[in-house]
Amino acid sequence: MQDKDYLKWCADKDKGIKLVAPSENLVRAYLEKSRRAIKSMELNANAGLTEWAVSASYYARYFSVYAVMSKIGVKCEIHDCTIALFAYLFGDSVPRHFIKEFKQSKDDRVDLQYYPKEAEINTEHLFSQTKAFVLKVEEIIDGLNTEKITALRDKVKEAILR
Repeated sequence: MQDKDYLKWCADKDKGIKLVAPSENLVRAYLEKSRRAIKSMELNANAGLTEWAVSASYYARYFSVYAVMSKIGVKCEIHDCTIALFAYLFGDSVPRHFIKEFKQSKDDRVDLQYYPKEAEINTEHLFSQTKAFVLKVEEIIDGLNTEKITALRDKVKEAILR
């Protein structure tokens, strides 16, 4: 399915992509959740709880992305749709490997939480990848002004209102 087709599909779902009012309160709240997830990732990894460290790594990224969505006024409760929308909106402004790692972190979280498997995780690499991703998203948020938000909202409309 092409990007815009998938995003349109997402918009047609009950908990899919919806335009809402931008919210600075939600931006702050989701960035705080992201920071707490980073702390949880480190604590769980240091305690040898790999599956929870991987899960917290994913949520640190996801919450930072949800913060940027809140900044531009987008609500979406379907994680794969949120990831696809982030890639669509910011794929040109973040390194390609960030998008790939974000998608992979979701897959890793699902695999380790729901299926009985062991995993060897390089925790230092996990920490650095996660923190770099969140920092990049925070930079995106800091760089958004009214004009950029309007342009991003127009891009969302173009994708979902076809």
